[in-house]
Amino acid sequence: MSSLTSALAQARSLLFVPGTKVERFAKALASGADAIVLDLEDAVPPSEKDTARQAIAGIANAISAAPVPVVVRINTLGSALGLADTEWLQATPAIAHVMVPKTEQAQDLSALHQRLPNLQLIALIETALGLHHVHHIAAAPGVARLAVGHIDFLADLGMQVSTGEPEIAPLRFNVAMATRLANLPPAIDGVTADFQNDELLRQDTQRAIRYGFGGKLCIHPRQIEGVHTCFMPDAQQLQWAQRVVQADAQAQGAAVQLDGKMVDLPVVLQAQRILARLPQHTADLNTLRMANTKQLPKPPGLTTCTAH
Repeated sequence: MSSLTSALAQARSLLFVPGTKVERFAKALASGADAIVLDLEDAVPPSEKDTARQAIAGIANAISAAPVPVVVRINTLGSALGLADTEWLQATPAIAHVMVPKTEQAQDLSALHQRLPNLQLIALIETALGLHHVHHIAAAPGVARLAVGHIDFLADLGMQVSTGEPEIAPLRFNVAMATRLANLPPAIDGVTADFQNDELLRQDTQRAIRYGFGGKLCIHPRQIEGVHTCFMPDAQQLQWAQRVVQADAQAQGAAVQLDGKMVDLPVVLQAQRILARLPQHTADLNTLRMANTKQLPKPPGLTTCTAH
């Protein structure tokens, strides 16, 4: 796996830049976003699609040299614009990551993968049909992550949502389920359209984390810091997770109690997921598990459980 492919799998923030505004690319790179999404779809009117493709091709060297993954969101597969984008991608080898909007059929992704087998794909689930087929989509060749496009999903179903968006909980839940069953990296949540509302961004990102999502689409550089802050475990969570992993390593597979609570495999997995939210998390948890317990200080509150 290349470093940029790995970085895409771990990206917490993916910042959109209109394909017609490539002069903003350098600013986007400086924003601290984990990935940049150059948009050929919603941000570009039909009359300017060719202009946007030419503009993106014009910064191919900068894309290749970028320190973070650069994704291009193409137009809907199966449409004339999507076909034109596919042909353009074949002539633009600098593009290694593609976001596919309104993904509805795994066969469409398979066809794209057959033509361009080196592309890493982010499949956007934005319609009722896409949600219906989400498990097949997640398992399609070339898919690197799933993402939620909840605004288009609402439009497709003619729905309205209240505070917290409980009406579309099944969308996020099923995307999370499909992600897990396909063994993909955590899914990416949709945008917070009110980019000046920091509290709403915080609430939206925390909701995404509760669903097990690992990233969020962003429409403005000012959203990046807030998203990253939310994805960082707080000090209490971090301390707990470190103690759990340490206790599990010392127990060498035996069940233990920590602070009067059982530490078994599900608890250890939860702790590992918290630690995995740290940026550039490189701790080898398997090595820690196998480490000589004599070299590990006993965590406070640790009690080994014995069978009766």
